[in-house]
Amino acid sequence: MAIERAGEVADVVELRLDYLDNDQYEAAFQFLREHLNSEHAATILTFRPAEEGGMASANYEARHNVWDALKKLSDSTLMDVELDLVQGFDSEKAIDWSRVICSHHDFRGIPPDLDQIYQRMAATPARIVKIAVQANDATDCLAIFHLLERAQREGRQLIAIAMGQAGIMTRILGPSRGSFLTYGSLDDESATAPGQLMARELREVYRIAKINHETKIIGLIGDPVGHSLSPHIHNAAFETAGANAVYIPFEAGSVDQFIRRLAHPRSRELDWELHGLSVTAPHKSAVMNFLDWIDPAASQIGAVNTIAVRGDELHGYNTDASGFVAPLRQKFGSLHGARCAIVGAGGGARAALWVLRNEGARVSLFVRDPGKAREPAEEFKVDLEQIEDASFAGFDIVVNATPLGTRGAREHETVATVEQFRGVRLAYDLVYNPLETRFLREARAAGSETLGGIEMLLAQAVEQFKIWIGDAPDVAVMRNAAIRALQ
Repeated sequence: MAIERAGEVADVVELRLDYLDNDQYEAAFQFLREHLNSEHAATILTFRPAEEGGMASANYEARHNVWDALKKLSDSTLMDVELDLVQGFDSEKAIDWSRVICSHHDFRGIPPDLDQIYQRMAATPARIVKIAVQANDATDCLAIFHLLERAQREGRQLIAIAMGQAGIMTRILGPSRGSFLTYGSLDDESATAPGQLMARELREVYRIAKINHETKIIGLIGDPVGHSLSPHIHNAAFETAGANAVYIPFEAGSVDQFIRRLAHPRSRELDWELHGLSVTAPHKSAVMNFLDWIDPAASQIGAVNTIAVRGDELHGYNTDASGFVAPLRQKFGSLHGARCAIVGAGGGARAALWVLRNEGARVSLFVRDPGKAREPAEEFKVDLEQIEDASFAGFDIVVNATPLGTRGAREHETVATVEQFRGVRLAYDLVYNPLETRFLREARAAGSETLGGIEMLLAQAVEQFKIWIGDAPDVAVMRNAAIRALQ
């Protein structure tokens, strides 16, 4: 059964009774009376009302009656009860407050009175306080970490979580910073809150049990970052190398705010061992304005995808360039004189332009709106063309440096079709998730050789690892982790 499967990966199992239909409660209570005390893992019972993100439409009185029944089930079971009910329980109800988690949820954002909400909850007799609020940007997590610091100073047991993709760092780092527990789903389909990772992923990918205050924090800043394989690749490499480090996705809309408030040693508002960052779209160029030193190659490219903390400074590098060219040389051979088409004008395209020009290739840049790409075209002295209805006949290599085709809403789109690929020797897609993109399928149908983005991803990740850790990683471990995650 699900409880037994959950107990294999979790220390505590939460049972969400608000997901039951009204006619299922009696059978559920009977099951709980028979099985709760025999389960290996500790148990939390939750009956969450709809106004706090749950499934129960019951009014206050009905919820109160449910908890009257639940509190008699087991002396060892924790009960997750919302603040309004906790405040409504009187002493004659004979509540065992050591079993009560007093909780509050806000799915809109970080409430401006978060400290006051915590204070009201901490004033109750409940043994544990739980606060879960929505993070819309990685910097919103600061409020959660500051709340955990306060609870530790006051000797209060607290579960504090920022929900949403932008709040994932609180789920991974929370326990090491004093959170009583963190939540993980049994599988992708059973997640009960936005941004919730699978319990097995927390244990096996992020190695949450090994994280402590000395753990080096490295991560990916971008918007969005949920599709990235980098956490799987780097965390596997850290484990194999025996490095006390964890790689975390940071979803940040404002690179300025993230660097100032979370990253830069001279201004950050969180005491943590941040050691480095990967940078992805749309921040690869904008982040350069906030760094203390930039590698000359990255300056010429005009994009940084790797940051290292060096003392009280941030240093920027570009490993996209070497990551792009290494598998291309291996697949194609010498690039001197090759006629190359690059589709896109972002950070990945700039790295490809710089490399191909340095290799002596003849390059044309194809975009949907030439007006927006005039600057890189002039800077790298390449021809600028419009992608719509373009023919790549006569080109040796066509590179997709746009995110089009990435798993998600636009997964089945492509910058070029089979007719446009006629006569092309090699199609190179920098998209790596999924492994087989429509771009690659169209090119193969036209008779072109293909090269997927997973090769560039791995090659540039190897260089990043060297910058952060100082040694070369186990590339086979990285590759296996990437393939497992994609499958």
